[in-house]
Amino acid sequence: MSKILIRGAKVLGGEAQDVLIDGETIEAVGTGLSADGATVVEAEGQILLPGLVDLHTHLREPGREDSETVLTGTRAAASGGYTSVFAMANTFPVADTAGVVEQVYRLGQEHGYCDVQPIGAVTVGLEGKKLAELGAMHESAAGVTVFSDDGKCVDDAVMMRRALEYVKAFGGVVAQHAQEPRLTEGAQMNEGVVSAELGLGGWPAVAEESIIARDVLLAEHVGSRVHICHLSTAGSVEIVRWAKSRGIDVTAEVTPHHLLLTDELVRSYNPVYKVNPPLRTERDVMALREALADGTIDIVATDHAPHPHEDKDCEWAAAAMGMVGLETALSVVQHTMVETGLLDWAGVADRMSFKPAQIGRATGHGRPVSAGEPANLTLVDPAYRGSVDPAGFASRSRNTPYEGRELPGRVTHTFLRGRATLMDGKLA
Repeated sequence: MSKILIRGAKVLGGEAQDVLIDGETIEAVGTGLSADGATVVEAEGQILLPGLVDLHTHLREPGREDSETVLTGTRAAASGGYTSVFAMANTFPVADTAGVVEQVYRLGQEHGYCDVQPIGAVTVGLEGKKLAELGAMHESAAGVTVFSDDGKCVDDAVMMRRALEYVKAFGGVVAQHAQEPRLTEGAQMNEGVVSAELGLGGWPAVAEESIIARDVLLAEHVGSRVHICHLSTAGSVEIVRWAKSRGIDVTAEVTPHHLLLTDELVRSYNPVYKVNPPLRTERDVMALREALADGTIDIVATDHAPHPHEDKDCEWAAAAMGMVGLETALSVVQHTMVETGLLDWAGVADRMSFKPAQIGRATGHGRPVSAGEPANLTLVDPAYRGSVDPAGFASRSRNTPYEGRELPGRVTHTFLRGRATLMDGKLA
């Protein structure tokens, strides 16, 4: 493999440096590095980050290739600066066996735009009645370490306890979709002033918070790890903060859309804003930003949820829940966290690369930008400003809530083990 010299980039937002890549590895970091025999990437004014890691992506394959495939989803990931994604288990068939997770894993290897780590289902068929093959999935070629019934909640406390006990044996983690189903029957949006005015079924914050409270106590009792998916309320933040102060091994994620959008947008009845958990209030948004800044919320995860046109271009009640997010996540985080002064670029690297890699045990990812480390890297131009145009997405789906919205920043290059998967904003 040829050498690549990234010249003049601000590593994690610090001083401008050169980074020399040789094969799959960073050979040197410094100033005035020789470009002999190397392809030069001029990166003055750009930010160099470790490759981003998404702990919560829906790639839809197998079974819903009309929405997304491993190929199109990983191309979208590379476009957004990601070098590793964790693929959720709610496929058809469900990823609840070693065979299915190995299929997804090998598809990721075959296409090569980013590493794909399958997430295994907690229960068979996501039905909440019987534990899935957790041990077999962990021991498979995919080496599954994260398990989730995302899309559904493991609402049975005994089943959740058993899952936490099982994964503890090999250092795994259960990622919970916190939604008490009885409290959200018929729910269409956040329960509050807007839902009352629109006459839409309300989705109360307590439906999320009650499950989180139960599960952190179960994790403490078992001595196991629990991860909270797409945390969305101010009350949830306080529960996680309390649990961490108590020494409970809990981590939590927030999505880009919950850092920016509020339930006021639902007044348009545009199904592009229909998502699970629902968009919350401005108070919740501010609490989530502060919690991400102070470390109560550990990471940003996209919950990239692609849907075909017909599943979103319909009346609100019939529309599918979810938004695509891989290609806009970094821009939204720059807008909500960096430009507001809540995080610097080193903080972005921590929340979008280092910590998600640690939680998911993503080997070779979330590593320092230093000599001897794998060359999984992302270059972003923070000065760029542009309107979001879903027609240019690499994802097979277009259900973005940001169409026409101006957002800052643009990923220009993504390197996966030294190979450019995105070069000058174009997929390799």
